[in-house]
Amino acid sequence: MTTTAPTDSSSGTDVRLTAISKSYGAFTAVHPLDLSVPAGSFFALLGASGCGKTTTLRMIAGLEQPTTGTVRLAGQDVTGLPPHKRPVNTVFQSYALFPHLDIYENVAFGLRRRGIKSVKKQVGDMLDLVQLGDFARRKPHQLSGGQQQRVAVARALINHPRVLLLDEPLGALDLKLRRQMQLELKRIQTEVGITFIHVTHDQEEAMTMADTVAVMNAGRVEQLGAPADLYETPRTTFVANFLGTSNLITAEVLDASGDTLVLRAADTKLALPRARCTTAPQAGGKLLVGIRPEKITLTHAEDAGTVPEGRNRVHGRITASSFIGVSTQYLVDSPVATGLSVYEQNIERDSRLAPGADVVLHWNPGHSFGLDAAQSIEAGTDAGEGT
Repeated sequence: MTTTAPTDSSSGTDVRLTAISKSYGAFTAVHPLDLSVPAGSFFALLGASGCGKTTTLRMIAGLEQPTTGTVRLAGQDVTGLPPHKRPVNTVFQSYALFPHLDIYENVAFGLRRRGIKSVKKQVGDMLDLVQLGDFARRKPHQLSGGQQQRVAVARALINHPRVLLLDEPLGALDLKLRRQMQLELKRIQTEVGITFIHVTHDQEEAMTMADTVAVMNAGRVEQLGAPADLYETPRTTFVANFLGTSNLITAEVLDASGDTLVLRAADTKLALPRARCTTAPQAGGKLLVGIRPEKITLTHAEDAGTVPEGRNRVHGRITASSFIGVSTQYLVDSPVATGLSVYEQNIERDSRLAPGADVVLHWNPGHSFGLDAAQSIEAGTDAGEGT
């Protein structure tokens, strides 16, 4: 499968991978793929461990030699060039700061190595960019993990790379600090305007920062696009499950003649806009109907008459609930599927919505999506990670 990111004709393409692959003996880590990364964009390679994302990044950096294909940076074929001759710098999870040097000298290291004598202004500007100007004379061990990470970014950016590669740079941080650093990295990228390519297994991280996300699975790009598009209209069960949570319901197509498909799951009729279906539906065939948990409204069975007309409705019984602050997560068993997940915001909580309660799950049909039923319904979950 080859996938190409949208290119920006006004600013060009910074990274172009053509038929690139990597094999280790009989094992193929990255199957042949094409990728184009627009200049000045924040691009994320997202996937679980072993999916090939880090290998792809290392081939861009020159740390791995492709088995097939070419790597072009800013229009130049760099496939045969060593890492130090490529216009890229890499920030690793470990940061790799020099413990015996203070922050100023860590950032200045690349300039001094190139024989540049006057570094004061460049280092000062870079420390201001990462908001560490007051910490210039501290040693790395005197900084927090997030501050060390910003030093590593500053040290990479001061060399003015065409592309900055980030390999799981936030993986060692705790959750709260990681979320702060997501915003910081996006701010820095926006200010400097250079291309960032970010490898991560964290879905929220990729969705928060990236303009474009390539979801990788088993050495291939499953789907590529803007975060909102991937989340709202996944094209495979792997993407639907890996990016957040999806309820997938197996349904039979009763009528495929109009713009709205009529489906049946168990004894329940469901509607699905044809435009929201990624496969060609045929009457009598099967589809997987997907719906995100936050798109579903939960109504107690006693109030079923208040559900507006035109919404998909499924009857079920709550089996479990979990209060998670901003919302409550419910698990519901229904004739159409077991373990349906629903997220209800904690605005006006209905005390009757508790385990054992009979309920109606209802949603706007336009919030559903249709997938090929031949796929594994568990792909992308812990039970079926990878395909």
